[in-house]
Amino acid sequence: MKVVAFNGSPRKEGNTYHAIKVVAAELEKEGIEVEIVHVGNKVIRGCMACGGCVRNQNEQCVMKNDEVNEWIQKMKEADGIILGSPVHYSAIGGTMKSFLDRAFYVASVNNGMFRHKVGVSVVADRRAGGVPVFDQLNNFLNYSEMIMPTSNYWNIAYGTAPGEVTQDEEGMQIMRVLGKNMAWLMKVMEAGKPHVKEHEPEKKIFTNFIR
Repeated sequence: MKVVAFNGSPRKEGNTYHAIKVVAAELEKEGIEVEIVHVGNKVIRGCMACGGCVRNQNEQCVMKNDEVNEWIQKMKEADGIILGSPVHYSAIGGTMKSFLDRAFYVASVNNGMFRHKVGVSVVADRRAGGVPVFDQLNNFLNYSEMIMPTSNYWNIAYGTAPGEVTQDEEGMQIMRVLGKNMAWLMKVMEAGKPHVKEHEPEKKIFTNFIR
């Protein structure tokens, strides 16, 4: 089994990375491969709302000048997904948000590509604003019918300088427990596939309240 993790911090090995690494270490102990993709230092344009991915049905965003389509395929092939972000004004880092908007919309309009994958969110925070970011990241997972393991508190670790989150003992325990629970859930789901039939997805209903 494989998990792909996305580091939304501009810093390659900042606190978001270190939080992800703790989760990844627990997964790797259980024989699950983890790849970390650095998103936060890239130039990623936001969604243009052009509808091209809906019309083309080719699992791609029409914008080809970045790595978003490559990352979408990594997510499709993975059994689990980790979304990690720093806190920018109580919100997801801008580059990460642009990536997530495009990737998850492409997935949702192309047969729900991420449906029933295991997904978790991880946040690195200096002081406050982490809970809104955690909620924002989880919205992508919830909308996509992904399965979310939990930890023993919100998945947030605190630190300022790169690596300081490792001094947050509770934060590190949260990440360890999250990694253990994610690995357990992935293995349970894998073991159950031969015995439990997956139900067919329902076509999305869109309701417009303007008449």
